Amino acid sequence: MKGSFLGSFLHDSSNILIALLLFGAVILFHELGHFLLAKANKVAVLEFSLGMGPRIVSFARTDQGFRIKFFGSGKYFEEHEEYKDHTIYSWKILPIGGSCMMLGEMEDIEDDRAFGKKSVLARMSVIFAGPFFNFILAFAMALCIIGMIGYDKAEITRVEQGMPIAESGFRDGDVITGINKKNIVVNRDLIYYLQFHPLTDESIELTAERDGKEIKATVTPKLAKDENGKEVYRLGFAYGNGRTKTGVGGTIKYAAYEVKFWITTTVESLGMLISGRVSPRELSGPVGIVHVIGDAVDQSRENESPEDVVKYVFLNLLSLGIMLTANLGVVNLLPIPVLDGGRLLFLFIEGIRRKPIPEKVENGFNIGGIAVLMLLMVFTLVNDIMQLIPH
Repeated sequence: MKGSFLGSFLHDSSNILIALLLFGAVILFHELGHFLLAKANKVAVLEFSLGMGPRIVSFARTDQGFRIKFFGSGKYFEEHEEYKDHTIYSWKILPIGGSCMMLGEMEDIEDDRAFGKKSVLARMSVIFAGPFFNFILAFAMALCIIGMIGYDKAEITRVEQGMPIAESGFRDGDVITGINKKNIVVNRDLIYYLQFHPLTDESIELTAERDGKEIKATVTPKLAKDENGKEVYRLGFAYGNGRTKTGVGGTIKYAAYEVKFWITTTVESLGMLISGRVSPRELSGPVGIVHVIGDAVDQSRENESPEDVVKYVFLNLLSLGIMLTANLGVVNLLPIPVLDGGRLLFLFIEGIRRKPIPEKVENGFNIGGIAVLMLLMVFTLVNDIMQLIPH
């Protein structure tokens, strides 16, 4: 019993550590975008940190040479003049975020290096760089996956005789390229389309490619039993035939499409959430995402041979990383105060008005934005916990 508990604890701890490392990489790259564009625009960066809360270790390259400090407080760095005008790089204790603190970011300071003293375009570039770097990271991850194992072609692998798709002339090996005027580029496009648009008795328009030629037909689903014996509307085919290797050009093309896919899916999911087509209970917070990452790691360990486990754990984490970083990029661009999108909106208004938004107004919106985000965080946390409790 004791051994079983220890094994379970170590297993869960390793999954949590892997999830935190993935979160950390995604957040660090986001903040790196802010940091690099701040430096490029000659904005003084006070501190660049991974994590939140008390500092574990900090370092800086000062006029007196390289300095490192364990568990340094803000007061400590203020009192030691050698750190003045130098960026402090910190690793903090809570692995739930990160920051790029810039001079004059939250207050008006008479200093040419202050964020607030830069042009509207310069400030917009610094703010936009965070989400944009999330998309760059997603692209780099997609390049790794597709370069290693290829892309997932939407190929028909099995046609059931007597079912609508067979009667419409489709056959094994056809590659689906469109459904109801929705372009299908990879297998996941088809999966998500059918998930969000369940089949009914209404006809659908299906397009496919066979030997370089396009074939098109109108197919009407019919009621038939699925693998569980339940009667549902079906077309009668299986699709998806693993991964297809491609060249350098194809790798770049499909990596770019992978990023586009997740950006579009995130936007569409938010739209369905707002319109009520998707329940808020479908939202996942950090706990739920950690659980998903743990499941992906476990699945790789169980289904792959020992020599392939590391490779497929890595690939599964990259796949989840693409989704996470693309989601973070999109959500951060939402026009909500305190998010990058909200700050961009204020800067856009400032550019039109040719003067800043009154501080009182901006602070009021920011307080409201923080309240909304806190409520959302609490909701997703409770929702995650409820999902993990056996019913």
